[in-house]
Amino acid sequence: MTTSATIPATATAPTAVPRAARRSTPAKAWNAAAVTVIWLTSLFVVALWVAGGGLHALAGMDGETITSLGRIAGLVSANLLLYQVLLMARVPLFERGFGRDGITRMHRRVGFWSFWLLLAHIVLVTAGYAVAAQVNVFAQLWTLVVDYPGMLLATAGTVLLIMVVATSIRRARKRLRYESWHLLHLYGYLGVGLALPHQLWTGADFLSSPAATTYWWTLWAVAAASVVVFRVGLPLARSWRHRLRVTDVAADGSRGVTVRVTGRELHRLGAKPGQFFVWRFLDGSGWTRGHPFSLAAAPRAESLEIGAQVVGDGTARLRSLKPGTPVLVEGPYGRMTGDARTGTKLLMIAAGAGIAPLVSILEGERYAPGDATLITRDHDVESGLLRGSVRELIARRGLRHFELPGGRSRGSSPWIPATHDAWTGRELIRYFAPDLEAYDAYVCGPQSWMDAVVRDLRAAGMPAHAIHTESFTV
Repeated sequence: MTTSATIPATATAPTAVPRAARRSTPAKAWNAAAVTVIWLTSLFVVALWVAGGGLHALAGMDGETITSLGRIAGLVSANLLLYQVLLMARVPLFERGFGRDGITRMHRRVGFWSFWLLLAHIVLVTAGYAVAAQVNVFAQLWTLVVDYPGMLLATAGTVLLIMVVATSIRRARKRLRYESWHLLHLYGYLGVGLALPHQLWTGADFLSSPAATTYWWTLWAVAAASVVVFRVGLPLARSWRHRLRVTDVAADGSRGVTVRVTGRELHRLGAKPGQFFVWRFLDGSGWTRGHPFSLAAAPRAESLEIGAQVVGDGTARLRSLKPGTPVLVEGPYGRMTGDARTGTKLLMIAAGAGIAPLVSILEGERYAPGDATLITRDHDVESGLLRGSVRELIARRGLRHFELPGGRSRGSSPWIPATHDAWTGRELIRYFAPDLEAYDAYVCGPQSWMDAVVRDLRAAGMPAHAIHTESFTV
């Protein structure tokens, strides 16, 4: 391994943050509120099914029984589909309650559950109607699609949702460029919009009572309004107010780029070190596709800085940005900040562009010289990002920096380089941080890589509450 860890004799030692002093009570309150809203609305949906004779219908063991199961599958699926929209609409309740990492995991899990329940709804309702009418299942399906109000729209919406789900399977997604996948994923909004109106027009459980009708129309309206307000209106208003412009673009290492954006009164954005924005640079066609980039430096009142490795069209585009290019942002998002810290020391482990949020946290947090350790993994030393910022942290703050370049190990700890195959990840962590109990660990990199690091941190004895990660992968 290579190391640039030095502790200057003249370094100023900021007061260390005492353990457990900064656990965020507001974060727990937001989480409790978000969970409560989801559970209450879900229970209300089940109550609508029960009030509509759902349980009673199950006792008949006939076509009505099958239809009743299809009804509850459809109700829960509709509720989850609308929550899919709300989860990705950047609604503050869910952003603060679950964090971007939690929302990302929920979005994937809820998405597949809602899809399979939707298919179950279609199959069960069709079969139930066919049994009751004593007709062929396919004939009944044709009748439902052609003769029932809104069913042609629902069919088109279902086809779009199938396309979105098929391209969200990890094996399929790996074959798509991010820009292509993102564009296809946006059709999910249209799919939801087309799939739900038939229930609002003809579904018995939607029209059985004023309470049911009010609930579904309200949830549908809130979902639509949330997309308009939080994904379109608020970003436009913030970007206009702060007059964001690109002021500097510079190469960073052999494969990286840093971009500095300036504006007015940027402190009013409330950004914290470690957070990210979704960025849109108005430099020509394709500007509508937003990309999540973390802050690569602690935010300042007049400027924000991002860093990225060039791995696709979106990041390659950063290199060609010109000073003066207008910028639209959504955010800030993310909970991987110093607010999550509970220990007196910091262990930062980054792969590739994952170093960006960790450097911004190191710039913004307080710690004594030698109490912060940065471990970086890159293919080679030359491709490392933000090396100038790291050198400054070493010189001014007493950061300990260890570089682990090279190919990935094939041993039990794939996050370490092949040059360290004689070590286990747990041993390496304990080598870098012998008094691990005093540390918080911040981990950022590709998802599978982070999973391997977290496993070794837990094996080394670090409690889960002291490990902080953020994922952008759906």
